[in-house]
Amino acid sequence: MQSTNKKVCIVTISLAKGGAERSCAMLSEMLSEKGHEVHIVTLNDQIDYPFSGTLFNLGKLKTGKDSFFKRWKRLTLLQNYIKEHSFDFIIDHRPKNQYRREMLYHRKVYKNQKVIYVAHSSNKEEYLTNKPRRFAQISNRNFSNVAVSDYIKEEVLRKAGIENAITIHNAFNPKWAADISEVPEILKGKKYVLTYGRMVDEIKDFRFLIESYEASNLHLQNVHLVIMGDGPDKEKIRQFVSGLGSKEYIHFLPFVSSPFSIIKKAEFVTLTSKYEGFPMVLVESLSVGTPVVSLDIISGPNEIVKHEVNGLLVSERNIPLFAAALERLVTDKELYASCKASARESVERFSKDEIANKWNSLLHNEE
Repeated sequence: MQSTNKKVCIVTISLAKGGAERSCAMLSEMLSEKGHEVHIVTLNDQIDYPFSGTLFNLGKLKTGKDSFFKRWKRLTLLQNYIKEHSFDFIIDHRPKNQYRREMLYHRKVYKNQKVIYVAHSSNKEEYLTNKPRRFAQISNRNFSNVAVSDYIKEEVLRKAGIENAITIHNAFNPKWAADISEVPEILKGKKYVLTYGRMVDEIKDFRFLIESYEASNLHLQNVHLVIMGDGPDKEKIRQFVSGLGSKEYIHFLPFVSSPFSIIKKAEFVTLTSKYEGFPMVLVESLSVGTPVVSLDIISGPNEIVKHEVNGLLVSERNIPLFAAALERLVTDKELYASCKASARESVERFSKDEIANKWNSLLHNEE
């Protein structure tokens, strides 16, 4: 009789900092809870999120100045690890932005393996390499290619010629809603709206949010703006805020691996990125009962946010429009109460159990 449990190797850059990395860590938990044997390979030594299974941390081998020979050694160690353990599946979450490197993985590291690629971003160059049509030939030899949003499946993968693409959204953990930890002292007694993520302004466009907040009257109503996260642009964004009239109402917090008490106490959470894959900021917020205000960007928000049901979806990157949406969700008490009441139920289809079942079905569909 064929075993229903699989031996799975999840390959990722890290288990730290971002929504894609959190979802990767959660996938290890979901598959373990389904009875599968899970191994995780991280290429960098960055572990923030809880995970399940056996960790093979290749990042710990990165010492001193990196070189071609050191990278080749780590690649060979990964190849040997995969051979040694005879995995049923390799689930690869890495960004794939260099065709030659992916050919090396395909021909050397993953040779004769059942491989599943997971695409986390709508930015084609991040997951289709610099030669998307040729990369599609590799992808079509995979067991499957998973997109974390319908947009990525249809507009990124299938349009590149990747035929065996399916959607499995990222999941949330219902336990997040039970977080009762204290919020930082600076937030106690304050009414605030929240945004969070890696501080890379070219992608997240925190400056647009800050300008929208400045254009709104929220600070005049004693509603603060909290920006949570770390990254290369944090100091530059701080300097931008220092010249604004609302600067006393804008606060910066560092990245925390478990932000859910801060999310729960926010009036609502905002998203103003220029592009996403499947923005876990929105799912995480709604899952703990906090409404959202999001730009209707590529990709993901319109698969999560139901306008005037669990939050507001703003149709274009326009400061007056976004400022009006911020104000509306504060001043329209009836709308706010309705969105808050609908928040958790609106994302039930992304719950850990629902998404675990989809992954489990994929791993057992071996025709």
